[in-house]
Amino acid sequence: MHIDAKPVDFTLSTPFRISRGVQYTSPNAIIQVTHNDYTGYGEASPSEYYGESQETVLACIALFAGNLGNDPFEIEELHQRLDKIIRLHPSAKAAVDMAVYDIMGKMLGVPVYKLLGATAKRTPHTSFTIGLDTPAQMAKKALLAKDYPILKIKVGTRHDLDIIKAIRDVTNAVLRVDANAGWTPKEAIKNIEALLPYNIEFVEQPVASHDLKGLKMVRENSPLPIIADESCITVEDIPRVADCVDGINIKLMKCGGILPALKMIHVARAHHLRIMLGCMIESSLAITAATHLTPLVDYADLDGHLLIDDDIYDGVKVENGKLILPERPGLGVIEKA
Repeated sequence: MHIDAKPVDFTLSTPFRISRGVQYTSPNAIIQVTHNDYTGYGEASPSEYYGESQETVLACIALFAGNLGNDPFEIEELHQRLDKIIRLHPSAKAAVDMAVYDIMGKMLGVPVYKLLGATAKRTPHTSFTIGLDTPAQMAKKALLAKDYPILKIKVGTRHDLDIIKAIRDVTNAVLRVDANAGWTPKEAIKNIEALLPYNIEFVEQPVASHDLKGLKMVRENSPLPIIADESCITVEDIPRVADCVDGINIKLMKCGGILPALKMIHVARAHHLRIMLGCMIESSLAITAATHLTPLVDYADLDGHLLIDDDIYDGVKVENGKLILPERPGLGVIEKA
């Protein structure tokens, strides 16, 4: 198998703020893997938080060249080979993984979700994310997102209660709250109690990623479910966080692709955890790859492609919030005309 990569910078529709910073563009990379007459496509959306950048992704792809093997169906072997070449760097590996799944589906003439034993009818509704801003501006954004029945609200400021009040005043949508590790455990317990009247579905990553003791304390004192994101990156993290949360957020860009995500789903189920599939700022290419796994999970937060102005791909559709998978073989993603 032969591999190529090119950098692509996507422009966000509006600046995207979370508790630890603001983003105006998403410097991603598009991966192309060829095998005989078949071509598969993948995408990396690297995060500085996980030690990656567009430059490191391109460097990894250069290292991977010539080391992919000759059989796309040996995906387990492929991952082992990539892990030996370089540690970590999950978004680069995720891009290769989804491109190889794309090839497998195309060779068999079926969508990837069928390779995974899933059914497209069971895709969930995705949340739509409202990034940090003033309470008034966030309420305005929530009003503009009236087509989405589930909203994910970024918090982690001194004005969190005002934010939720303002948003609840303009929408009856299901609200999920994501602090991105922005609270202390005591703040989290206090804030969650204050948010109860506003009909919140769950709270994501309330405290620092390394503070599992604090995370467990929050969960034991929270009437709302607690979902781990930054605290749960790979399958090895699941046993460590299982007693501290009610569920986990799996992202292809954190764990390394579809195969590692599938392993996380199985292990999380064994620990009786709820599962959400999330994303970074990604085009429809990577979002569609993740969507193929969504019939196997409880929640979806796959809106990265909805936050950019210049999506160059046609893949998954979102109809009144519901994710609709393409029926084309492989990932089912094509370039827009």
